Amino acid sequence: MTKHQMTAEGKRNAEEKLAYLKNVRSKELLERMKNARGNSDIPINSDFTLAKDELKYTEDQIKELELTLDNVEIIEEDSAESTMDTVAFGTTVTFKEVPDGDEEQYKILGKMEADPAKGIISDESPIAKALMDKHVGDTVTIQLPEDTLTVEILNVELID
Repeated sequence: MTKHQMTAEGKRNAEEKLAYLKNVRSKELLERMKNARGNSDIPINSDFTLAKDELKYTEDQIKELELTLDNVEIIEEDSAESTMDTVAFGTTVTFKEVPDGDEEQYKILGKMEADPAKGIISDESPIAKALMDKHVGDTVTIQLPEDTLTVEILNVELID
């Protein structure tokens, strides 16, 4: 079984999300289905159908979270496989685009913790895969779905 790497904080967040989905969201949707069924004599009840679909999606999320949490490997800051100049899981990498000079910074964590809007990317993303095991000063070409990006690694730090 594949281990899912994440930080202790990421595991806590996943456990909180799981508890919410099981104890709050599922119950809300069941209640909504009950109310929708009681409020309509129409054979096709769109609110009931929508709530049923949302419940199925929620149940799928629950199963995925449970499977992930059953196979989680906690990565502690001091156990990240990195020297201070090597990109690895659990590091923050700063790079500049070549030749533009635009700087970007990303934390590299597991897919459960990824949030690109907050500068956190999955270790399975194209950017992270291309940068892994590279060093400060290296120039790396990253193959993106629509384009290629050439960057120079400026800094690597362990995540606090």
